[in-house]
Amino acid sequence: MQYDVVVVGGGPAGATAAEDLARAGRKVAFLDRAGRIKPCGGAIPPRLISDFDIPDGQIVARINTARMISPTQRSVDIPIEDGFVGMVDREHFDEFLRVRATDAGAERFTGTFLRIERDENGPSIIYRDKETREERPLATRLIIGADGARSDVARAEVPGGDTIPYVIAYHEIIKAPEATNGYDPLRCDVIYDGAISPDFYGWVFPHGSSASVGMGTGIDGIDLKKATAELRVASGLEHCETIRKEGAPIPLQPLDKWDNGKDVVLAGDAAGVVAPSSGEGIYYAMAGGRVAATAAQACLVSGRVKDLMLARKLFMKEHKMVFKALRAMQDAYYISDERRERFVSLCHDVDVQRLTFEAYMNKKLVKKRPLAHLKIGIKNLAHLTRLVPETYA
Repeated sequence: MQYDVVVVGGGPAGATAAEDLARAGRKVAFLDRAGRIKPCGGAIPPRLISDFDIPDGQIVARINTARMISPTQRSVDIPIEDGFVGMVDREHFDEFLRVRATDAGAERFTGTFLRIERDENGPSIIYRDKETREERPLATRLIIGADGARSDVARAEVPGGDTIPYVIAYHEIIKAPEATNGYDPLRCDVIYDGAISPDFYGWVFPHGSSASVGMGTGIDGIDLKKATAELRVASGLEHCETIRKEGAPIPLQPLDKWDNGKDVVLAGDAAGVVAPSSGEGIYYAMAGGRVAATAAQACLVSGRVKDLMLARKLFMKEHKMVFKALRAMQDAYYISDERRERFVSLCHDVDVQRLTFEAYMNKKLVKKRPLAHLKIGIKNLAHLTRLVPETYA
């Protein structure tokens, strides 16, 4: 049996690609490594909910406020106007997406990817079956690599796939308390404090009956578990029951090339599509899975391998400017506690709040308020050149 496409990876990117291809009438299989839950705050914007038809039952919390906390413990509460940020638990959300892909007609295999072999009939995915522990092949015409930040497919097949920069994220899922002075089940807390993370941030994100508490860093030698324990103490959550603990790399820069020029295209973390500064990945993973499926379908129809390049082209056409803006923000403000303090001060600005969340909710830079953009640019420059004090609000 030969598939049209085999997808390596069953997370949001891989499951989305598999579902889209199956609904397009393609013979598709996806390989999932069972038992892995990615550490993730679990935030999804309204655009994801609408674009990918996510049912209410998957939304475990509806967040109406984001709190930014500075190194000196000053906080800025940013209301989420005209909507909410949905929260999902990856343990259940990812499985929902995999089941939906199989319901659409994709075949699911459980095991560990080993390698790609090729002969005169085309490529085959070789994997180790979870139950039998035997090596098995999946013959195919095309391959979508959606196997995470340290993608084995990307490392073996795509230039730069073995050198992509990343941060390590770690979180603990805890049993959530009732609302307290430090915890609000309708508020996401983002902690910009070098004592928690010297180059990224910490978070407390409600998940209904549970909550995600964690941090990320790209600096070697940081004790992620110790930092998370200190964050729990600072948030008054140290006595809450711990349900599970998870850690994994998260890429922060899209690869320059997403395909190997013949039969492989990447999607999701494997392609590096996690937003700089915010670390947001679920929406971009699913968008990446969709454009990878679009590129694979185009290649299958035309027979032109260059159509695999469509995945990156389509993604970057829509999201490149957002990624550039977020990268500039991270490079400017995440380098020291003094800069983080200024960043939180900047978040007091109503224009910053509105434009930031409009861009987050809709996944595009807001162009309809040129005066607001000009004002923000001037204020941003004033902070970076220290023309205003850190306590500016």
